[in-house]
Amino acid sequence: MHPQGGVVNREQKPNVGIDVSKQHLDVCLGSEHQRVANDAGGWEVLTRQFKEAGVDLIVIEATAGYERDLVWTLQNAGLSVARVNPRQSHDFAKSMGELSKTDKVDARMLRDFADVLARHKDRAKYITPLMDAQRLELAQLMTRRRQLMDMSVAEGHRLEHAKGRAVRSIKTVLKTLDKQLEVIDADIDSHLDQHFKSQRSLLDSVKGVGPVTILTLTAALPELGQLGRRQIAKLVGVAPLANDSGQRAGKRRIWGGRSEVRAVVYMATMSAVRFNPPIKAFYDRLLEAGKPKKVTIVACMRKLLTILNAMLRDQSSWSSLKHELSLQQST
Repeated sequence: MHPQGGVVNREQKPNVGIDVSKQHLDVCLGSEHQRVANDAGGWEVLTRQFKEAGVDLIVIEATAGYERDLVWTLQNAGLSVARVNPRQSHDFAKSMGELSKTDKVDARMLRDFADVLARHKDRAKYITPLMDAQRLELAQLMTRRRQLMDMSVAEGHRLEHAKGRAVRSIKTVLKTLDKQLEVIDADIDSHLDQHFKSQRSLLDSVKGVGPVTILTLTAALPELGQLGRRQIAKLVGVAPLANDSGQRAGKRRIWGGRSEVRAVVYMATMSAVRFNPPIKAFYDRLLEAGKPKKVTIVACMRKLLTILNAMLRDQSSWSSLKHELSLQQST
């Protein structure tokens, strides 16, 4: 709505699609295409252009974190950004009959997607919430930690087949990577303690939720504690989605969502079904009812995520919720 009560005419405002790669950004603004560097200089140029053009909505495909700083820059300039799952944008392109794939075509299809989302009745739910500077820095530390872990694993695999002097070289690199991991872990620990101490304390009170889970939930799921249980489950990708057509009732399946978050929730759940009594009781009850093991694990993931969401929403520790959970399971 317009401040005076009128309806904003979004038809007259241009939308933007941006295809992101490590080195550059392909941009489709209205009918114009351009390429700029994916760095601070390029972000500044685009921000100025978008402000001058009165851009309504910018759609960017999530691309291994290469889009994160760009999104943050645009949002801090007051621009609306929708960071979409690659599967969403690819399915949209197919539905439009676009089978070719180039950076320029991808940017144009993202612009077309922006045209649709800008006029959607539920437009607000597609807009990516602004990530504060502290959470952005934590996300960057998390990404760097993952990169170091990947490099360490790769070097470990090389060591298995190495001979002679190559062994010494690989071991030297592994020692360096271990030292860098210690530094990153110390930086993460300090950052969490300084900016997210309360959230960290609440999450840490749950058996099964370890440091990596706490880091990932804090950095990559800022909506935790802000949404309802169904919304948060769907966002992470642990909500069973309907697959019905006509009189056919297909199996409900989970897909989509934030895979990085879902992976740590899975690991936390596997620990919780062993060491967390309420989650273990829920797991055992589903198995006794004849549910398949995979279905049971996903249900426990959803249960754990719902609990964590409620804890942050209500600022309640695990001990204050444990009695309530026990009562629920006894009825």
